[in-house]
Amino acid sequence: MLTNDLVKQKLIGKFPKEVTNFGEPYGMLTFEAPKELNLKVLNFLYDDELLKFRFLTDLCAVHYPDQKGRELAVVYHLHNLQDNIRVCFKVLTDINQPDIYTATGLFSSANWMERETYDFFGVNFVGHPNLKRILNVDEMDYFPLRKEYPLEDQVRIDKDDQMFGRG
Repeated sequence: MLTNDLVKQKLIGKFPKEVTNFGEPYGMLTFEAPKELNLKVLNFLYDDELLKFRFLTDLCAVHYPDQKGRELAVVYHLHNLQDNIRVCFKVLTDINQPDIYTATGLFSSANWMERETYDFFGVNFVGHPNLKRILNVDEMDYFPLRKEYPLEDQVRIDKDDQMFGRG
């Protein structure tokens, strides 16, 4: 039976220094690898006869503005359907050079998820067959889910602060 410990051992055996930051929040094995190895790690998880992580459940990004040089994380949620086990794989990149290799050659479902991640976070998926905005207008010159803007307009006078628990 496949367990988190066995998956971790196999990853460390294949990528002894590259795969790091293992954890198990909520029972799901989570780990990181350098962005240059995202396809090698994904291919290993997919091809290994014991691991068989052949379903990409989700692909998204997270913006960590306080982590210099590691501001954007691309997060892959993978599922082994036979053993019903999931893993979370993270790749972090500098926001000024957010180039990550596309996973569309391995997972067809990555196509639209990578387009959405590009659209909202600005991650450039190198080799993607059609990387363009999917939900926002093409003229948009920013990426709306980055934490670069205040959450609300501080000069608005049409709000009663008491209604929002302030004051």
